[in-house]
Amino acid sequence: MAKKNNSQNPSGIGAGMPNGATVAEFNTYPEAVSYVERILRGEFPAASVAIVGTDLRTVERVRAKINYGKVALGGAMNGLWLGLFVFIIFGSSTDPKSEQTIQLFSIGSALAVGSGIGMLWQVIRFSMNKSKRSFTSASSVVANSYAVLVPNELTSEASQAFIKGGEQET
Repeated sequence: MAKKNNSQNPSGIGAGMPNGATVAEFNTYPEAVSYVERILRGEFPAASVAIVGTDLRTVERVRAKINYGKVALGGAMNGLWLGLFVFIIFGSSTDPKSEQTIQLFSIGSALAVGSGIGMLWQVIRFSMNKSKRSFTSASSVVANSYAVLVPNELTSEASQAFIKGGEQET
C-alpha cells in the first residue's frame, strides 16, 4: 500500500506548494504583504491566500570583524552580569543570633571575579573553535519575486476585495 503524502505540518496548515491562480506579483515582500492586507480589508478569506517567493537565495551579511580583544570584552561584559547575579543571590546573609544582615563579599569583588571568569571562558571558547572565522554574520533567505496566490474559483472575489479594500483605506 502506497503512503499518501498530504503535505501537512502538525498545525494542520498545508506545507506543500499551494494550488491556485496568481492574482499579483511583486519584487519585494512588503509589497506583497501590503496587497494581502488590502484584500483582507475587503473581507477576502485569509485562509485562502498564500504568498509564494520564487528564485530563493541565501544572503549572508558580514556584521563585524572579531578578534581576541572583542571576544574578551564581550566575555567580560557577560561576566559582569554573572557577578551581579551571584552577588544578589549569595552576597549577603542574615546572622541568626543578631538577625542583622552580614555582607559576605563586596559587589566590586563579585563583579571583578564574574568579569574575569566570563572573559576567560569566552577566550578559551573562541580559541578552541574549529571553524575560526574572523567575522560575525547574519544569514537570511530572500526571493527574487513574490506572487500572491488564491484558489482558482476565488480570483474574481480577490479582485473585488482589492477594490473594496482600497475604498476602506481612505
